[in-house]
Amino acid sequence: MTNLIKALSIRLDKLNTNGQQQLLCGGLKGIEKESLRISNEGFISQTTHPKALGSALTHPYITTDYSEALIELITPPFADIKDSLEYLRNIHQFVYEHLDNEILLGASMPCGIFGDLSIPIAKYGLSNIGRMKHVYRHGLWHRYGRTMQSIAGIHFNYSVPEALWPALHAQQNSPLSLAQYTDDAYFGLIRNFQRMGWLILYLFGASPAICKNFFNSRPSLMSQFDEFDNGTLYHPYATSLRMSDIGYKSENQANLKIDYNSIEGYVKSLSAAINTPYPEYEKIGVQVEGKYRQLNSNILQIENEFYSTIRPKQIIQPCEKPTLALKRRGVRYIEMRSLDLDLFNPIGIDEDKARFIEALLLTCLLQDSPHTSDKEQQTNNANQLAVAHLGRKPGLELERNNQKILLRDWANEILESMQAVSAILDQDDAEKPYSSALVKQQRLIDNPDLTASARMLEQMRQLSQPFSRFALNISAQHEQYFKLNKLDTIKTRQFNEMATESQIKQQEIENKDQIPFDDFLKQYFLQA
Repeated sequence: MTNLIKALSIRLDKLNTNGQQQLLCGGLKGIEKESLRISNEGFISQTTHPKALGSALTHPYITTDYSEALIELITPPFADIKDSLEYLRNIHQFVYEHLDNEILLGASMPCGIFGDLSIPIAKYGLSNIGRMKHVYRHGLWHRYGRTMQSIAGIHFNYSVPEALWPALHAQQNSPLSLAQYTDDAYFGLIRNFQRMGWLILYLFGASPAICKNFFNSRPSLMSQFDEFDNGTLYHPYATSLRMSDIGYKSENQANLKIDYNSIEGYVKSLSAAINTPYPEYEKIGVQVEGKYRQLNSNILQIENEFYSTIRPKQIIQPCEKPTLALKRRGVRYIEMRSLDLDLFNPIGIDEDKARFIEALLLTCLLQDSPHTSDKEQQTNNANQLAVAHLGRKPGLELERNNQKILLRDWANEILESMQAVSAILDQDDAEKPYSSALVKQQRLIDNPDLTASARMLEQMRQLSQPFSRFALNISAQHEQYFKLNKLDTIKTRQFNEMATESQIKQQEIENKDQIPFDDFLKQYFLQA
């Protein structure tokens, strides 16, 4: 038993002894799911965000990410993951009522794109905040290109049950205030997930292949891959190329040293990146011929530009900087960002996956979590990259505590450590859904051919289909699923009302703007 697992066992034993084990249950779960809108001809949509869906700026549950064609569907947080998934299904049903000869691509890696200019940048109206969101995306284009930002994924949001914090605080006789203890514990969860999060890529990665058209803007990267067929590149043992180095690949982000050892260190290091000029971005220019190319020429324009597998989050007030929200009010929840869309599921995620993730996050919380050094962060990143490219390779070794360990052995250790937490989360449920989800993932560790990434490649071979055709065909089946399973009239009316309200709210924001955009940006970045 490792020291980390021993600490987990001690904490669970104390909760059980005190009759407090049920405090682990009921953490809030929310889901954010991105999908490309694809035309019936199989190309990325060139149409604007459907008006019937509401305002992408102000709608709480239906918006866009980087591209006007990259729709983002968001659920409220629920204690029961079934409610989160049902809400996500309802949003899909509503969206499909208003897609005009389009489908939502069910895969993470894009199809139907032909270079950067085929990917329209999202627009958010005439308000200052709307313009800021648009200019930020222009900056991403000039810094990284548009193509990689057409990649879609799922973000799993999780907040630890509020009633658990006082129990853990007292159990450990912490000298910190409850608020400080909570922040520290969330960052401990984050550090442990960074150590073990490669497991998400192995189990749930579903992007082992890429359309060759993805590389039209960066052809030099094609040589890194094998050819599956005339239209597809891949790695034979890849799990999640979405989470590999073909994404946000830039020297400045690779060299960033963001501090995850405390909330103060995190805010300070991330703020420094937002305020530090970067020569290559200075060459792009901020305003050129009267038009903004980026928000600024610093290492990061804003916090969201920093790509990470997991983030500490706080609900922000209108126009509030995320780092300032964390500084003022601490961590509210974490956002796990490394989940690919499940091409085999109409909404991109299933209940077993979600329950496994919740149990893993709680295990990360309850284990000891030593501070990470720069070297360990590099090791964590290297492990993730290895699993993204080679995760199903027989005998693959990762690095832990300066020693090599078989991926399979480490994965078995992690699942063993999750058993006690899963049993508690099951409570009196006769179906034992958390333990059942754990058993199902154990099968994928025992047999890599059962993983989504392996199944995708095998079915593509059997059907003799390139990735694009395979993904589009299954996405079309999802469309038929939603057409046969329509939203009921009451929920349809509710979503219609939300759409109308969001449009009214956007208009109100635009009517209230009273300062020039230049001044708005200055005020935004001067927040402290």
